[in-house]
Amino acid sequence: MPRPAGPPTVRLRRLAAEMKSLRAEAKLTREQVEEQTGVNQGTLWRIEKGHAKPHNGTLETLFDLYDVPSSRRAELIELTKGAQQPGWLEQFKDALLKEVITEGYATYIGFESEAKAVNTYESLFVPGLLQTEEYARTVMVDGWPMESDAVEQRVRTRVARQSVLTERPAGRDPLDFWAVIDEAVLRRQVGDRAVMRAQLARLLELSERSNVTLQVVPFDRGAHPGMSGAFSCFKFGAVAPDIVYTESLAGAVFLELEEEIERFGIAFDHLRAMALSPRDSGAFIAGLIEQ
Repeated sequence: MPRPAGPPTVRLRRLAAEMKSLRAEAKLTREQVEEQTGVNQGTLWRIEKGHAKPHNGTLETLFDLYDVPSSRRAELIELTKGAQQPGWLEQFKDALLKEVITEGYATYIGFESEAKAVNTYESLFVPGLLQTEEYARTVMVDGWPMESDAVEQRVRTRVARQSVLTERPAGRDPLDFWAVIDEAVLRRQVGDRAVMRAQLARLLELSERSNVTLQVVPFDRGAHPGMSGAFSCFKFGAVAPDIVYTESLAGAVFLELEEEIERFGIAFDHLRAMALSPRDSGAFIAGLIEQ
């Protein structure tokens, strides 16, 4: 039996994509795999969706059927090691994950820490990676009811997340982050004027980084594809398939189908084409600070 996966990780999703590709190369249906190996179709479906971490014995059985070379077997077995580790969130231990960090948020952070690039659109809030500590705290205090200790833990988590923009372990490049925000994000006063002034200044500061691109969609550009809500597109390169994240009061949703990825990619392309250029966006924000 496969082990419960918990929040999906990049490694687990890569393993899932590889196993699905191997079955396709072998030109076998899940039903045929079950007939020839005894690995039932439900188990195989969960493995290929990244919803379960398989035992090595199950993988070896599938490798034999798919006629996988020994070198590639070793690589895929290696993927299963640590496939369920939620990255740097481990430093906060289980109590934080269970009581403060929802499974959807933990998954989001895991993907964010492993992605090569993230394209995000926000209509109401400053993107989390660009928030000041006081802006983040105000959003949480004035938003969904939460105990003060939980607020502080979430603020620390948000601040810790921002390290992906400056440094990552094992010599990996900082995250390439492209944010398009609606003018409403800048106009809505979160906290007092000092909080907003500091937040706007932070946006200007971060937009100077070579790996951060910030654009503003002004009100006078009219209707646009982002009006239905915020979203983030995670890009992993050859490491794993891309994924899209959206969120509402109903919870977090991760979209993985090719047509979904393409639809949101096109929407983001339209948004950055409609938005002010990065230079003009900086000037726009600077003008708001002066006001």
